[in-house]
Amino acid sequence: MKKKSKPKLDTMHYGADAFSFKMAETLRIRMTQAESILWEALRDKRLDGVKFRRQHPIGRFIVDFYCHKYLLVIELDGGIHLAKDVKERDLNREAELKELGLHIMRFKNEEVLSNLEEVKLKIIDYIRTLK
Repeated sequence: MKKKSKPKLDTMHYGADAFSFKMAETLRIRMTQAESILWEALRDKRLDGVKFRRQHPIGRFIVDFYCHKYLLVIELDGGIHLAKDVKERDLNREAELKELGLHIMRFKNEEVLSNLEEVKLKIIDYIRTLK
C-alpha cells in the first residue's frame, strides 16, 4: 500500500490564500510614498543584485517587501505604528513570521524619505550577514 505524502508547503508564500493574493494586488496599487521610493531602490535587483518582491503574501500576512533567497522581510512603519495596540499587533505578527524562519527589518517611513542611502546600506549589510 502506497503512503500518502503530505502536500508540500509553498515556501514562497507559506500557504497564503486567494484573498491574501487579491489584497496584495490592491496594496501594490496603493503603496505609500515611502514604499514607492524604497521599491524603486529594490526593484529589478537594483540593490546589490538581490531580488525583492513588494506587497508579498506570506501565510495570513502581506509583507511590504520580501527577498525569498535570504528569507528577508522588510517592513515600513508609518505613524500609526506608534499606537500601543498597533505596536502589540506588530510584535505578534513579527513573532509569527520569525517562527517561519524569516528575518525581519523594520524602518520608519521617515527614514526612507529622509535618508534612503542609509536604509539601503543597512539592508545590504544585513543581507551580507545572512550569506
